[in-house]
Amino acid sequence: MKFWALLLLLCGPVASAVTLDELQQRFTQQPVVRAHFEQTRTIKDMPQPLRSRGEMIIARDKGLLWRQTQPFPMTLLLDDTRMAQQINDQPPQVVTAQNNPQMFQFNHLLRALFQADRKVLEQNFRIDFQDNGQGRWRLALTPVTTPLDKIFASIELEGRDYLETINLSDKQGDQTDIVFSQHHLEPATLTDEERQRFAF
Repeated sequence: MKFWALLLLLCGPVASAVTLDELQQRFTQQPVVRAHFEQTRTIKDMPQPLRSRGEMIIARDKGLLWRQTQPFPMTLLLDDTRMAQQINDQPPQVVTAQNNPQMFQFNHLLRALFQADRKVLEQNFRIDFQDNGQGRWRLALTPVTTPLDKIFASIELEGRDYLETINLSDKQGDQTDIVFSQHHLEPATLTDEERQRFAF
């Protein structure tokens, strides 16, 4: 189940002279971040890449909601107690600490990524953080713990005022590129409709 790997973080505005500690502070200060995503997955031996798009919401008190709209509807929820995926109108597939402890560990790691939690990142990755000037930054992560090091060769995130791109390179030679756009932080709390989406 690799769907979780496509869910690595959005962030809030980032100032110039960026440091990883500053990113961690700013990530945790944004109660709700919404954005559009476009994802391209290039799979070895396949002639054409797989493309998808949709919307995502990261809410500090609720978790992450990833809603793919094309090429088919798919919803993925990640919160403190479960990871749930629903395709079209099929029953959701739910992962908890009880029914899949190893997979559920990724839940906590991903939340650490959302918050740029330096302590957790340093426990699981070799970190290369660069301030690229004019407010731009790049975070390259090389896994050093199992099973991450068996799945990914590298994870790279880049942005300026917000996270703009994620690149995932896996051990099989496949690559996933995610581009985020149309970020907005208002309203600062979830709407009633958004809360219902998180409860699916």
